[in-house]
Amino acid sequence: MNNPQVIDVLVVGAGPSGSAVAIDLVRRGLDVRIIDRSSHAFDGSRAKGIQPRSLEVLEDLGALNDVLAGGSVYPKLGIHAGPFTVPWRMFTHREATPDVPHPNTWLIPQFRTDRALHARLGELGHEVEFGRELTELTQDEDRVVAEVAGADGAEEIVARYVVGADGGSSVVRRQLGIGFAGTTDESDRMLLVDASVSGLARNRWHMWPGRGGKFIGACPLPHSDMFQWMIRLRPDEEPPAKRDDILRRIHAHTHNKRIQLHDIHWTSVFRPNIRLAKHYGRGRVFLVGDAAHVHTPAGAQGLNTGVQDGYNLGWKLGQVLAGADATLLDTYEAERQPIAAGVLGLSTEKWGGIAKLDPSSMKRGKDEQQLALTYYGGPLAPADGMRTSTLHVGDRAPDAALLRADGTGSRLFDVCRGPHFTALAYGAGAGRALEQLAWPAAGAQLRRLAVGATADDGLAFSDPQNTLKRAYGLDGDTLLLIRPDGYIGHIATRDFLTTTQSAARAMTPQALAPA
Repeated sequence: MNNPQVIDVLVVGAGPSGSAVAIDLVRRGLDVRIIDRSSHAFDGSRAKGIQPRSLEVLEDLGALNDVLAGGSVYPKLGIHAGPFTVPWRMFTHREATPDVPHPNTWLIPQFRTDRALHARLGELGHEVEFGRELTELTQDEDRVVAEVAGADGAEEIVARYVVGADGGSSVVRRQLGIGFAGTTDESDRMLLVDASVSGLARNRWHMWPGRGGKFIGACPLPHSDMFQWMIRLRPDEEPPAKRDDILRRIHAHTHNKRIQLHDIHWTSVFRPNIRLAKHYGRGRVFLVGDAAHVHTPAGAQGLNTGVQDGYNLGWKLGQVLAGADATLLDTYEAERQPIAAGVLGLSTEKWGGIAKLDPSSMKRGKDEQQLALTYYGGPLAPADGMRTSTLHVGDRAPDAALLRADGTGSRLFDVCRGPHFTALAYGAGAGRALEQLAWPAAGAQLRRLAVGATADDGLAFSDPQNTLKRAYGLDGDTLLLIRPDGYIGHIATRDFLTTTQSAARAMTPQALAPA
């Protein structure tokens, strides 16, 4: 362990959050390692709902096609009441629009999401190092030293930064001594079972409610003969472990002896943890995903919030490693912790509603989809900044259908895809300012896009159907700066050049290249 090579970032934990941040860092050309204490990739269904905003993130990271291929839209609920089955639509099915290309929550077992992200890492030349467990973490002003144990012995990994994505029982968080405030209800447990099933229709997410909120649910997992079973246990009940015992428990509650379990693929006992880390990092070490916040499963929020943690942190680490002021990393906690606090409240409310058999607790809508999450009012999105009629600084940048100069169509998201910033000039005046906008040679580069104006680099578009104008609320010349994570970094409706340059300084290295 003498004189180990110093890497840029060590990611601890290879679930969706850790894998997402690793992909984002690797595509920025950084030297990254990702380790996981498990001997192999997770093989259960656990977190199975991908929200529309996360689908946009996965598209940008290059993992969306595998995720779409491995899942489906959610089926209707089938609520069983004695001999009757009441259909109930949990999700309102929406058609794609120019500004929201992925409007529906996607049903996919977590093991397929993990594998899609790991496959994308592989395409980028990196593999998860399974069977490697963090045992100790120390840091100074310049680096972090991680002691890691594996089958081949101990190793010392030295990194400029570490990202802890190692779950609710995070070793990274404990090593940092960061508090994890909240509650764990040991009396409210849920047995989760992935099993091959016969005798049950696959066109419904079946629910058998019972008194006192004790219910059983069975959600069909796409492209398989499996269901994810959710069996709410009595406070004093020993969770059944064997297939026949689980089946007897199901029959006793559902009164449907036609249901048969075949292979049991995965089981787990869930307790509703509702916790939020006091801080999202310390020094050169940061927390993402369940290491920073844990949720009830209601509303499919935990995985999605964690993936978006990594998406927020990745570009900021890249910028600081390229020379931006390290205070940019302070904005990670400032932006993401309030989001997690709000999501915790939402999922907790939904979980409590299920216990009371409140039908509204089973409805899913705009809040769960995470398209309306905003950093407005935060350190990179001051509330006194300029705005359009529909957008503030810090809001999600919508998609739009544009037309290139050669007559071919293009999505705005296609132009924005990648690790760069995007500057979008609407109108001739903003277009002239865009041409003069200087940008650093180091760090994330700038892609310039002009609509209704000329562009020296050829990215000139028109908006013949006004999809950009409507979604962005544009009623005059406007220059917008879109961050690498797809949020609005600045809006200028006047003083285009000076205000945009000022906003960019907080997010970029200081040495500017000529425009």
